[in-house]
Amino acid sequence: MSSPVAPFIVTVESLHLALDELEKISPLISRVMVTYGRPPAWRRAPGFASLVYTILEQQVSLASARAVYDRLVALCGELTPGRFVMIDDAALRGIGFSRQKTAYCRDVAMRVESGDLDLDGLGDQTDQRVRDTLTGIRGIGPWTADIYLLHSLGRPDVWPVGDLALRIAVQEAMELERRPEPGELELMGDQFRPWRSIAARVFWHGYLTRRGVGEVT
Repeated sequence: MSSPVAPFIVTVESLHLALDELEKISPLISRVMVTYGRPPAWRRAPGFASLVYTILEQQVSLASARAVYDRLVALCGELTPGRFVMIDDAALRGIGFSRQKTAYCRDVAMRVESGDLDLDGLGDQTDQRVRDTLTGIRGIGPWTADIYLLHSLGRPDVWPVGDLALRIAVQEAMELERRPEPGELELMGDQFRPWRSIAARVFWHGYLTRRGVGEVT
């Protein structure tokens, strides 16, 4: 019986190869990169800390999420599930956690601690299996799962249609009269397969650069 093929991971080298391919097939991508340059190789180490960070990014600005995350790290040092569950709710609220995100992150921490959630094992799973696992956890929906796949696991063909910044970026790049709805954005993304994650990075980079916002970390 043959061994399963490990999922392809985007690296600095493969990112630029993928950008070369996208430029060949998409005048739109080429135009965005001529205007704003190539996106950096954003990547977060996979694991509990990265998933908490992604949960903190739900429906808030990048700067706001980063500020809360930095305060969390300052509070507990190395961010592990065991250390997180030792922080009481009042302390988390004091550094900017909402009641809902406190519950979501505590649930993730307890699942990892109990062995019910194997975050390390997700790296060997297919994109869909990762989505199914993560969206089975309270407070984690398709957007959070897709961002974790893209930024933390480095998967090359993720297209987070629920991301507001991506919808706006595509609207601006294509000079559309309105933002595409998620279903419309899904169809638009087909032209970028199998590098939809890379296309998303191009659009995000243009979106952030246009607004003078620092890069994703």
